[in-house]
Amino acid sequence: MADPAEIIASLVRAGATVATAESLTGGLVAATLTAVPGASAAVRGGVVAYATDLKHELAGVPADALRRDGPVAATTAGAMAAGVRRRCAATYGLATTGVAGPDAQDGHPPGTLHVAVAGPNGVRVESVTGLPGDRAAIREAAVQHALDLLAQAITETRESPPGSRR
Repeated sequence: MADPAEIIASLVRAGATVATAESLTGGLVAATLTAVPGASAAVRGGVVAYATDLKHELAGVPADALRRDGPVAATTAGAMAAGVRRRCAATYGLATTGVAGPDAQDGHPPGTLHVAVAGPNGVRVESVTGLPGDRAAIREAAVQHALDLLAQAITETRESPPGSRR
């Protein structure tokens, strides 16, 4: 499991930054990162786009993608990450969308999660279904999945910078 302090330290060492676009987690990813002393050197900002229209307006998800795929979709998470990265001029954009419950949303059961990171090496999305637990447990698991994805992206960029050959 990725340690927020290690993520911030890695970003600072690389001269890199991060911005968040959160739906399911409602700002918990940004709160977790900014709880680390010195986070202001790496965290640019973020948006909580809980409402579908704000995913378009604030996070930059194309309206046609939202109509086609809905707010709880891998494509939406990827577009949120890319959008917040661009809008906040960050090295990495990190996004979460899904269903924490207790009720299903648009046919998706509680425990559905899509997290995405957009960075120098492109956009990567991970989807999880069947996360166990109540609303709080699902949201906390979503934060950890997002931080793990960000840590992986930072490591991959360090090991294989954009434009390099593997």
